[in-house]
Amino acid sequence: MTAFVFYLFAALAIASGAMVVTARNPVHSVLFLILTFFNVAGLFILLGAEFVAMIMVIVYVGAVAVLFLFVVMMLDIHAVTLREGFTKILPVGAVVALVLFVELALVFGTWLMAPDLDAVRGAPTPAVGELSNTQAIGAVLYTDYVYLFQLAGIVLLVGMIGSIMLTLRARVGVKRQNPRTQANRPLEDCIEVKKVATGKGV
Repeated sequence: MTAFVFYLFAALAIASGAMVVTARNPVHSVLFLILTFFNVAGLFILLGAEFVAMIMVIVYVGAVAVLFLFVVMMLDIHAVTLREGFTKILPVGAVVALVLFVELALVFGTWLMAPDLDAVRGAPTPAVGELSNTQAIGAVLYTDYVYLFQLAGIVLLVGMIGSIMLTLRARVGVKRQNPRTQANRPLEDCIEVKKVATGKGV
């Protein structure tokens, strides 16, 4: 039964992944992408990685794919216009596809097993009840791959700053706050002290 469910999820993931690329409507492509994420999450559950499966659903389906869907629906994309420019970018696409094919051929052609694979296999593995899936991932992520984890965070931060700088526009007539100007204002411009006689206040 487990093998049947595995092949079912795998077949659906491959089919939906192919439909992401071949679908003519961009909205349909994003919907097929969401279906692919769900099937991959099912595969992770079969592997016993419940935490990764939930991250796949919450982050990729709940945030990334929905963001793609909103962007695609807000953009005015005409399929006819896209097909008209297909012949212009065909040579560039063919070159990119050729480079990608050569890179994949080099990767699979020079595939080697890790030299310490036998030692890793022989390492003692804690029982399932002693260490949860989340604890196991955290122990490996924040010890062996902590520098790569921090590097990934820096890459995301740089990407976020770059997207903000690319979309930032200076509009005329829009009032904006200047924290430096506000912090450097003299005290007399900020507050006004009035002396009120005793018994004569409002």
